[in-house]
This record gives sequence, structure tokens and C-alpha cells, in this order.
Amino acid sequence: MAKRKVLVLTGGGDCPGLNAVIRGIVKRAKSEKNWEIIGSMEAFNGVLRDPVEIMELNDKVTAGIHVKGGTILKTTNKGNPLEFPVQQKDGSWSTIDRSKELIDRINSLGVDSVISIGGDGSQRISQRLYEQGLNIVGVPKTIDNDLSGTDFTFGFRTAVQIATDSFDKLVSTAESHHRVMIMEVMGRDAGWIALHTAIAGGAEVCLIPEIPYDINKVVERLNQRYDRGKGFAHIVIAEGARPIKGEVTAVESEEVGYEHKRLGGVAYQLSEQLRAAGCEADIRETVLGHTQRGGTPIAFDRILATLFGVKAFELVLEGEFGKMVSFKNNKVTSVSIEEAISKYNYVNKNSFMVRAARSIGISFGD
Repeated sequence: MAKRKVLVLTGGGDCPGLNAVIRGIVKRAKSEKNWEIIGSMEAFNGVLRDPVEIMELNDKVTAGIHVKGGTILKTTNKGNPLEFPVQQKDGSWSTIDRSKELIDRINSLGVDSVISIGGDGSQRISQRLYEQGLNIVGVPKTIDNDLSGTDFTFGFRTAVQIATDSFDKLVSTAESHHRVMIMEVMGRDAGWIALHTAIAGGAEVCLIPEIPYDINKVVERLNQRYDRGKGFAHIVIAEGARPIKGEVTAVESEEVGYEHKRLGGVAYQLSEQLRAAGCEADIRETVLGHTQRGGTPIAFDRILATLFGVKAFELVLEGEFGKMVSFKNNKVTSVSIEEAISKYNYVNKNSFMVRAARSIGISFGD
């Protein structure tokens, strides 16, 4: 009997725990008969290349990878098959829809179903391909925790741990020099990493995209930490934060195929705003950047990612396509991909977590 094939891919930005999902899929498939797991390199790009870049995923290849960051399948956020970048003869770039070609190629490989591990953008692609008849299952991945339909995405807790460790290291230097330390974290349009880090680290100020800030309120909170120039304070700011009536600090990307604006540098903008608003303290900025997305996943993310991998393969076994694995109310379950991408997972400014942060003295600048 011919083996049935599952194609696995990782799309979008890398994230701690990706390898654990891949390993979970392979180990769960091993307990079934006549299943073969293969992987496409750099998301769907591996299928669309000539020759195709496909690798077999077996016990030997996936042994011990759950403790490693990154992804053995590599990844990209520049290969949307629905808007695939193509260079014209004059050197300019345009996009074409290669989704039908992609599905035809997947079928020609003898693939029965696809497991797509990715964030909001990747799952939107998954939904479109599902609507075109592709048997596909989604696994939610992002350090930003901005994907609805699941309480947590794997990689988020590791990113928070990395940010908290960095915050802790800034405390002693801030105290030694009586400084205000601004630490910028990732998250795009959601403030989850910043909010969790601020509470864990004990920040005085937490600035997130969901609550535009008044710079004067921020200065007011910082001044409470100083007495005749003596004191120190910490600010955690999400890369997508902005002042009231202000804009997000971002630039258009010049990278071909990259669909998002590039965020980053809001810590330096905030520093300038504080000085202009009369903050007299010595200010320093730290931008964590991609350190939050690298390295070894913490135990929670290794476990969650492994459970997601097992569940994803079981959805394939059950023929539950168009579904995304989900972690809800401490249970691993599934929701439709359509539901998962129907709304962005913003921080609710009226949530208990935000109210609790305020009650312990954290200012959101509003």
C-alpha cells in the first residue's frame, strides 16, 4: 500500500518552538501506518522552486530538534503564493497569483494534506488555499500572541522570558546611574509582550499600541520616582506604541515581497519626546529586536508546540481540514482558520490584566 503524504511548512517570522511542532508531527505520524511526512523549504517557496526543495522528515532528521530555536525547514515572509513577487524585464517588480500552480504542484508530489505552521499572515494564506480545495491544517505561531482563536501561541512565553531577563539586567545599571531606562520590545500592533514584561519586571511605565499615551502623563509618573535628582525608573514600550494624535514609528520596507512596514526605533522617539516634555533624568534606550525571536524555547513553549504538532496530525487523520490548532481554557482543541483570522488579538484595555497592572502602579501614559 502506497504511503500517504503530509507536507509540513513553516512560514512568516521564525519563532522558538517551530522545531518542536515539526518533531511532534513526525513522532505522532510514526504511530500510524503508511504515512510519510515531508517538508517544504522556506514556506511554500520550496514547492514553487525548480527543482522543488523538499526534505523527508523522519526520526533521524528531527531527533532532539525540540530544544533548538529557528526551524530546520527555514522560513520566509516574502513568498505569498497569492501575490508572488516577479521581476520584470525592466528590473521592476510586480506580483502574480501562483496559488493554482502551487496546488497543482502539491498534488503532483502525491501529497494528501498540508500542515502550515505560521502566524496571522500565514493563516490567511491557508484559508485562501483551503477555499481553493487544498486540504490544509493550521498551527498558530507568533511571538506577538496576536492571533485570535487561541489563548496563547507558542513562542510568546519565550519572548516574554527573554524580555524579562533583559529588563532585570537593566535594573541594576539604572539604579547605579539614576537613569530612566527605556526598553523596546516587539509585538507589532499588539502589546502582549510589553504588558507581560512590564508586570514581570516591575516597570513604572508600560506603553502599548492599544492605549495611545500622553507624554506629560509619562513624565509625571517618572518624576514620582525621583527626589532631587536621585532615583531611577523603567519604561517598557511596544514597537507599535504611539502618542495620542501621533503615528506609529515605522518605515516602508524596500525588501521585495515583504508586505509589512518595518517597525522599530520607537524607544529613541520616546526619549526625544521625554526630553522635550521636560524630563531632566538621564535617559538610555535598549532595543531588544530579534533577540526575542531566537534561541532555545522555554519548557512551556516546547510542550505547547509539541502538543500542537500532535493535534495537527490528528486533525489530518480525522479529515478536519480548514481548521487551526488552538489552546483554549487549558485545552488543546481546534477552531476554523476563518474564525482564527476574523479579528486581531489586541490587548483589551479594560481587561483584568491591565487593571491589575494599573493597581500596582504601572502607568500606561493615559
